Amino acid sequence: MPNFPKKLQQKLVEREHSKALRSLPFPTNLVDFSSNDYLGFAKNETIYADTFQYLLKTEITQNGATGSRLLTGNHKLYRELEELITEFHNVERALVFNSGYDANIGFFSAVPQRGDVVFYDEYIHASIRDGIKMGNARNYKFKHNDIEDLKSKIELSVRAESRTSDTDIYVVTESVFSMDGDSPDLKSLAKFCAKQNIHLIVDEAHAMGVLGKNGKGLVQDLKIEKQIFARIITFGKALGCHGAAILGEKSLIDYLVNFARSFIYTTGLPPHNVASILSAYRYWNAAIGEEEIQQLLRNIQHFKSKLLKLGLSSFFTPSDSAIQCCLISGNEKVKSISKKLYDKSFEIKAILSPTVPEGQERLRFCLHSYNSEEEIGLALQLLKRYL
Repeated sequence: MPNFPKKLQQKLVEREHSKALRSLPFPTNLVDFSSNDYLGFAKNETIYADTFQYLLKTEITQNGATGSRLLTGNHKLYRELEELITEFHNVERALVFNSGYDANIGFFSAVPQRGDVVFYDEYIHASIRDGIKMGNARNYKFKHNDIEDLKSKIELSVRAESRTSDTDIYVVTESVFSMDGDSPDLKSLAKFCAKQNIHLIVDEAHAMGVLGKNGKGLVQDLKIEKQIFARIITFGKALGCHGAAILGEKSLIDYLVNFARSFIYTTGLPPHNVASILSAYRYWNAAIGEEEIQQLLRNIQHFKSKLLKLGLSSFFTPSDSAIQCCLISGNEKVKSISKKLYDKSFEIKAILSPTVPEGQERLRFCLHSYNSEEEIGLALQLLKRYL
């Protein structure tokens, strides 16, 4: 076997030297302040049982999709799910992808064309950056949640590059950012983009199931659905399943079916996976699902009130979401505090550079409906001691 390439080995050595070498963790029984399972749906026995019963009821016994959705994998549960999504999220059409990563690289590599321009928030998710890189449009980042900087960048770009009548401009942001837990002024952003005939894309991965009426996200809560060119929602966070969907008008969905390579050239989700998403939606839409959303919101408020009482607010980024981040500069220091909390039975992940900019390393608390007030209080008391 040939020797492992020296250039690749050097990258591993550099990552290890900076205390940022990743490895796969084993499951733990610690108090969970780390997973994206905000409502506990991933471990919900009712959703699990309903999924099994639904497959029996519909007489679906196959294990796999058997092919891509354009070949043999478009089983009947897909249509049911996509119709449910369009009604639930107040949109014309929806298209289910295998994951949030697949949805984002599929959209951004296929939709913006050569000669178009994409402007993205500097803290946008890596999957969106990857999709933009795979496309042919020019792209520029703007300062985090800064509409004035975006306006300035667009004006400079139009002046410098002589925008033609067939040049389309796309702006992409997240309704809740995964590494800060904060949100942009979506209403102002949507108004600006509509006035300038700019296509606005919003990734709602971390808002879905958490924020807005019935946890439907910020776009619906602000009633700006018709001003959004595309919404990306995911099922692997608050819904506790796997997969994602892009929401938009019929023409957009028709285009993605024909040109999004991450949709075209992959095997579809198995029926069991789609059935579990359907079951999660039904549970979510019932009264008991609303109770869990309200409990999560109470936990978020309790967490923030404890920060004030313990004098910790200045360490945390402003956030009303389930993601609460404590800035602790330096990979070694933040890993050390994470390890101390781990030893006290709390799983709170250290987010290291280069995932976040150097000097902005952090502990990321992911709050859940099933976290108790006692767990929240003790975790923050320990954090104060270690800080």
